[in-house]
Amino acid sequence: MVERQAALEGLVINAGFWRGRRVFLTGHTGFKGGWTALVLRCLGAEVTGFSLEPEHPDGIFSAAQVSQNVRHLIGDIRDPQALRAAIDEARPEIVLHMAAQSLVRRSYAAPVDTYATNVMGTVHVLEVLRQCPSVRGAIVVTSDKCYENVGHIHGYKEAEPLGGSDPYSSSKACAELVTQAYRASFFSKSFPLPVASVRAGNVIGGGDWAEDRLVPDAMRAFLGGRTLEIRNPQSLRPWQHVLDPVLAYLTLAEHLVEDGAAFAEAWNFGPAPESEITVKQIADLLVRGWGQGAEWRHDLREHPPEAAYLKLDCSKAAARLRWRQLFDIERSIGLTLEWYRAFQGGANMRKVTLGQIDEAVTTAYNLDRAQTRSVQARLSAQP
Repeated sequence: MVERQAALEGLVINAGFWRGRRVFLTGHTGFKGGWTALVLRCLGAEVTGFSLEPEHPDGIFSAAQVSQNVRHLIGDIRDPQALRAAIDEARPEIVLHMAAQSLVRRSYAAPVDTYATNVMGTVHVLEVLRQCPSVRGAIVVTSDKCYENVGHIHGYKEAEPLGGSDPYSSSKACAELVTQAYRASFFSKSFPLPVASVRAGNVIGGGDWAEDRLVPDAMRAFLGGRTLEIRNPQSLRPWQHVLDPVLAYLTLAEHLVEDGAAFAEAWNFGPAPESEITVKQIADLLVRGWGQGAEWRHDLREHPPEAAYLKLDCSKAAARLRWRQLFDIERSIGLTLEWYRAFQGGANMRKVTLGQIDEAVTTAYNLDRAQTRSVQARLSAQP
């Protein structure tokens, strides 16, 4: 951990900011939450995780032994008393709310649970924060699907209308509205707690075994010697490696604590336009990257409706946070396949996962140095 922590010096993310910082992370047993917990510990933060039991025995939480790095609490954000007790005991300075029912197709089968978790769970978190004076900044993680999808060919900007025609998307739009309302009603001059919401694209990476997601479906099929079946090959999505939005969230959290209300708003964190490709293109990359025996076919059975086209405009994050995508789509796929190949071979998955975090750190550091040199060159050229 010492080496990784040292390597983070000099990034847009400030390792010194996070060292010893108390962070309360909901959803730490999930896919994105597990990766976030490991990154935070590499930064030296003191992390308390609050979540349901992990759904899959080989998910990132178990495979990478995340519980070694956090104060691991099993709890349900639908239980406000348990949540309040956990936050009161942790006395966090930063809260990252990631716990969610995160699957579109599951939301059709369990709409009540979806709304209870994604909407009332968010209410419970924000309500506890009203009475937690130690917290200096909070982030609510929603989804790119929170927008009212009208088939725009341009990327959705943060100020565009919210909506959703399925329970999952609708619940995430509701979570955004809840966050806006609490920010305006309670986290203002009398209690100036900066709270932001974040909307990322389709996140891929190692350790995800969720049902009805393209990459986990592909890995189950390829590892089991079966053909991958895809529902909507022409649907276009913003694909990104999990470490891209995770590092973005932490960058934003620093600004919330240090700069306050100026950053307490909604933010998009999506990939560059060239990484916004179709399901078919992703499937082709997965098949080619996996190699022998991998193939896919179109599943022609009837399925619940899903949006055909979705893009994000992330110009605000680029301009105000200096944030940019670390991994293009080819490297994102490569890292993901490397993780599952290592898993297949019985490798030490904690070591593999930390190694991929190191690569992200190195990539971010090099990009930051290049950007700094570019700015310095422009300034020196001015008369």
